[in-house]
Amino acid sequence: MVVKRDGRREPFDSEKIRNGIRKACEKRPIAADVQDKVVEDVTREVFNTLASEVTTRDIGEIVMRKLKDVDEVAYVRFASVYREFKDTQTFMKELQRLLDEK
Repeated sequence: MVVKRDGRREPFDSEKIRNGIRKACEKRPIAADVQDKVVEDVTREVFNTLASEVTTRDIGEIVMRKLKDVDEVAYVRFASVYREFKDTQTFMKELQRLLDEK
């Protein structure tokens, strides 16, 4: 089960992950099979956890980690939606963190 931010619980749905990844990868040179591999990797990692429930936050962090390895622009796009950046300063801090890691 997935625990949503508001506390609701619902079954895990890999299509939601696929949709988020597709949006993040839109107009990027990332083949569909690479995107599908990210979805498979995330799904596998979620199901390999020993917990019976996983939070949307945990899933989002896994997706970001996987996307970061594939394409930094897709990573930033996903992070901007997932982390709900409130302003450009917060967004710029994330970009700077990404640049510092290089």
